[in-house]
Amino acid sequence: METVTHTFEPVYDAESRILILGTFPSVKSRENGFYYGHPQNRFWKVTAALLGVKPPETVEEKKAMLLAGHIAIWDVIASCTIRGSSDSSIRNVMPNDIAGLLAKTGIRAIFANGRKACELYEKYCEAQCHKKAVCLPSTSPANAAFSLARLTECWREQTDPWLLGKWG
Repeated sequence: METVTHTFEPVYDAESRILILGTFPSVKSRENGFYYGHPQNRFWKVTAALLGVKPPETVEEKKAMLLAGHIAIWDVIASCTIRGSSDSSIRNVMPNDIAGLLAKTGIRAIFANGRKACELYEKYCEAQCHKKAVCLPSTSPANAAFSLARLTECWREQTDPWLLGKWG
């Protein structure tokens, strides 16, 4: 177990309309210095499919794709004690200021990438944010029960109204 601090900023701008929250960067993501850095994580393929674009490769392309789609991303945890990349080992959580991010954006919906992100958001952030998070199946390679097609379809069902601007 080691105590680790999140080192990358959230990706967002004033036009962001949805926020997708992870738990905490994996070892690979921390090594790469950006979100969803494990080559088997399907986050970039899923979000590209939702937006109807080809999956981005560079950090700059990833940021550009998210911002063009009005998507913000961040993680619930600012620092914690963790063993490797194991979400189940997370202890001593210090949450990120999600409410502060919401206050400076037009974010209307929050989605959690996986059950653990949802649980952590509910425990540490929901009361300050006054907004429920929709729990989506995890894009992690550990979620082998979901094929890429099934994962994309589940995400599409929940995010399309927000991504297509039909939130009212």
